[in-house]
Amino acid sequence: MHAHLGDQLVVESPATGAAHRDGEIVGLHHEDGTPPYDVRWSDTDEVTLVFPGPDAHIRHLERGHPALVRETRPESTSAATVPTGTADPGDIGRRVAVERRRRGITRVETARRARMSPDYLAYLEEHPADPGLGTLIRLADALGTTVTTLLGSGIGRPPGQGHALLHPRFRELGPEECRTLLSTHGVGRVAVSGADDRPVVVPVNYEVVDEAIVFRTAPDSVAARAAETEVAFEVDRLDEAFSQGWSVLAVGPAGVVTDPDAVRRLAQRAHTTPWPGGEREMWVSIRPTSLTGRRITANGQ
Repeated sequence: MHAHLGDQLVVESPATGAAHRDGEIVGLHHEDGTPPYDVRWSDTDEVTLVFPGPDAHIRHLERGHPALVRETRPESTSAATVPTGTADPGDIGRRVAVERRRRGITRVETARRARMSPDYLAYLEEHPADPGLGTLIRLADALGTTVTTLLGSGIGRPPGQGHALLHPRFRELGPEECRTLLSTHGVGRVAVSGADDRPVVVPVNYEVVDEAIVFRTAPDSVAARAAETEVAFEVDRLDEAFSQGWSVLAVGPAGVVTDPDAVRRLAQRAHTTPWPGGEREMWVSIRPTSLTGRRITANGQ
């Protein structure tokens, strides 16, 4: 019997031959994939060390086709091989790796938080895989994101359509916690006055540099109207799986960064380029004079 990380171990009923328990292989103890295995059981979500008996077989994940599996019965002696060459991570693995790097968390620490083997996390990030819902929930919780985000679903609809918690806890956030949540990078929303003096809210890719919120845009864009005015900037994170999340609102004056050395430093430190593309070399800096935030969690957290 040989297995790879991400394969399923299926245990059959001796009487009927029907599968009565299965689990995801999240840890190997031998390089050739022979038993024993660390298995996360689908019915209890617990990880146990398993020495498969004659009533167990491996359901192999087809590399490159996460939705398809092929089964190896106990009498089979052929070992499945992992493809060589450049790894071809699946969409879920890419999203996990991006979220992990964005938060500056090591692979080992992420695996510890998600209660899984670092080897399995490495496999998940580097190869196509189809982890179970329990695995996705733990990864989302470890990375401070959502299952929806890791799956890449829901892009065509606004977030927050899930049911509210039965006993939610709502609390205001202090300035220091707001700074911690804000002091990263990603996409936020800036509120400005439009051409007809009506309020307009636009999303921008932002950075936090020396306690200032900075973003780049084109001089003729709507976002450029933030320059030389007082603006509001908002960023949030929602966890659809747990119906909880937080938001931070920063208010303060905005101005254009004109010093060439400062512009060069901002460009060098930027984590990403503006998603809309095009020439967007005008840097706008917001110096918050007010920071407020709020968080919704389950009561007791």
